[in-house]
Amino acid sequence: MNPVAIFRLIVISVTALAVMAPLSLVIYQSFLTAPFFDPSAKLSLDAYVFVFTEDDYWQALITTLIIAGGMAGIAVPLGAVLAFLMVRTDVPGRAWMEPFILIPIFVSAVVIAFGYVVALGPVGILSMGVKSLIGIVPWNLYSLSSLVVIAGLTHVPHVYLYTAAALRGLGSDLEEAARVSGAGPVKVAFGISLPMVLPAILFAGVLVFFLGFELFGLPLVLGDPQGVLVLATYLYKLTNKLGVPSYQLMAVVVVTIIAVTAPLVYLQRRLLRQAQRYVSVRGKGLKSAPLKLGTWRWPSFAIIAVWFTVTVVVPLAGITIRSFVINWGEGVNLLDVLTLDHYRELLDYPNVVRGMINTFGIGVIGGALAVACYTAIALAMHRWQSGWTRIVDYLVMVPRAMPGLVAGLAMLWVFLFFKPLSPLKSTLVSVWLAYTVVWLAYGMRLVSGTLLQVGPELEEAARVSGASEMRVKRDVTVPLIRYGMVASWLLVFLIFVREYSTGIYLLGPGTEVIGSLLVSLWGTGAVDLVSALSVVNVVMIGVGLSVALRLGVRLHG
Repeated sequence: MNPVAIFRLIVISVTALAVMAPLSLVIYQSFLTAPFFDPSAKLSLDAYVFVFTEDDYWQALITTLIIAGGMAGIAVPLGAVLAFLMVRTDVPGRAWMEPFILIPIFVSAVVIAFGYVVALGPVGILSMGVKSLIGIVPWNLYSLSSLVVIAGLTHVPHVYLYTAAALRGLGSDLEEAARVSGAGPVKVAFGISLPMVLPAILFAGVLVFFLGFELFGLPLVLGDPQGVLVLATYLYKLTNKLGVPSYQLMAVVVVTIIAVTAPLVYLQRRLLRQAQRYVSVRGKGLKSAPLKLGTWRWPSFAIIAVWFTVTVVVPLAGITIRSFVINWGEGVNLLDVLTLDHYRELLDYPNVVRGMINTFGIGVIGGALAVACYTAIALAMHRWQSGWTRIVDYLVMVPRAMPGLVAGLAMLWVFLFFKPLSPLKSTLVSVWLAYTVVWLAYGMRLVSGTLLQVGPELEEAARVSGASEMRVKRDVTVPLIRYGMVASWLLVFLIFVREYSTGIYLLGPGTEVIGSLLVSLWGTGAVDLVSALSVVNVVMIGVGLSVALRLGVRLHG
């Protein structure tokens, strides 16, 4: 067997093991009467009967469907219109606004949730200001409707990304013909441009609906005070439902989540293929002049500014201000309560300091190792005409059907089940491995996109010169994609630094990360520490984002 064949065999085997071991263990655990490490455990359907006959489960499922549908209903139209304005029109600021539009993707959802609480909660900073003016707070943050609206607004950038990418590859012939015929911006948008990228919009809609099943931070912070349960928070609360580790019950919930999300992932793949067929770059398609909005120019900018203010400025300003005040409430003067004590207090907690160091380390070092793994898989499949490429293609999508909380739980069980791996459970290796597997599809997309830019003639020239296939990959392909790998590393760094739900079940002494610490600290009511730590997390992400932009990394792919 030649070295390339051996390399491909190793890559396929390791990928299959990393993906299928957690999933197989979850399914196996769901059919047991007790945790798999309990000698009394035996095969049974009791766990399914218990969960499917419990009212809380059905309440959580229905609420999840409502939130997922509401998210899509808000995010899809707003994201599509936003993409049209940014890509095809002369809206003011289109040259510099995109990084700001994408901020909700990179900021942790749990940080945004905390920000809304300290800004718009019953005694929030903005709430108290409004109450002093009109006598009441005209909104209820802790409600299902508020949760749906906030979730929808914060997922607008996901729809924007895919719709904008499709619009950038769309020919301008039909739009220009419509303009000549006297059609206005609204007619062009809804009659021509957006219908032509409908598969991409549908893909984004399915993605947002799927992400509704991943929601954990927002429902935990905004929904829990009113007893609003979603599947992720229901799973989180099942940990000791019977007074002992309820692994079998948790496994049943995980299986039901995967049963719903797996078809959505498959549907995404089908829609993505359809979306690629709609790309229509012809002649002067990419050089067309932006559609002039006329009197709609500044109102359009105002709409974008309002969305950005509500979605980004309000929560981030709220959490930042709260981190610099001793306390907050009705009648408190901001200038009288300013302090830096909360940041000093962070240094008094060794686990918090360790969490900040771990987060930065797993972003920098772990991100680099993850990109190396993604690159190895991509190189093994690169220009390989085989049915195995399709198998690997599906394998890397499997973790996408498992929300971060689910994947972290499954990874915990892997370390408990396979005794040789147990010592790694209490190290950052477990957290890194969970992150790497959860974001496998995303990382592969980044690296594969870079590989597609390498012309086959360069690799062919090396082969003609007598270089082996492995040497071609090592000496030609990898050096040519090194800048793409750096860009991928920066984007993976941003994802790993913001991640929170995947690490919750893997959190332990020595393996703390900011995201999971925020969830545990919020549960103890340590609002001051949560606020300061959230700002530290946002600063990390901001620095990473600035470096990425400075190096010319394209955030929109």
